[in-house]
Amino acid sequence: MRDQVQAVPDIHALRDRLERMQGRRMDASVLPTHPAFTSLLPGGGLRSGSAYALARSASLLLALMARPSQDGAWCGVVGMPELGAEAAEKYGLDLDRLVFIPDPGPRWLAVTATIAEVLPVVAVRPPAGSNAARGGAEATRLAARLRDRGTVLLVQGSWPQAEAVIDVADPRWSGVGQGSGYLAGRELTVSVSSRRSPNARRARMLLPAADGTIELLGAPTERLVPRTHETYRTRAVG
Repeated sequence: MRDQVQAVPDIHALRDRLERMQGRRMDASVLPTHPAFTSLLPGGGLRSGSAYALARSASLLLALMARPSQDGAWCGVVGMPELGAEAAEKYGLDLDRLVFIPDPGPRWLAVTATIAEVLPVVAVRPPAGSNAARGGAEATRLAARLRDRGTVLLVQGSWPQAEAVIDVADPRWSGVGQGSGYLAGRELTVSVSSRRSPNARRARMLLPAADGTIELLGAPTERLVPRTHETYRTRAVG
């Protein structure tokens, strides 16, 4: 039993190494994101040509997009009319390389596919009741286009064959006293479930801290979960 316990860290290290090697063999580069997410995401970043299913959290979305934007990547946001330039700039996105399409209409998938032809990072929120979450033909064609162009797709909601599902839970705000006050910062748990691993990686982080930064609190942990992450049930978290 003692030998088995000592072998666990080596198994984890081997798995991470194989993930990185597989990424190189598949010629799928990884876009770096904020360091707080490095130990949670498969390969340490956002894999080019892949889609990620996200909780409906503007803070999570912008935090993931900030580093690619700062590194010079053009980013697009589709179907999120409430997400403005001020919020994006607060998280460090380069507004000169940011394209907003607040209302793409009923052909939102076609609009997203068109944007994915030219922008390396695209975020989209599918309308309620859309067929994309059930693996429609248009979603399948979009997935092929992502792989062909190397585009990263960040979806607020369900998505078939997502590279990973990124969830947030247990938010705790600071700055509130006696039922009132200014919301200064938020602590929450971020979890990532990947197709490449049966274990969900979880970490507590400030998203954002009182000064607007993002900070990892403690070392990430892992929890064995069923392989049911290919689709995602949305919930709103600010």
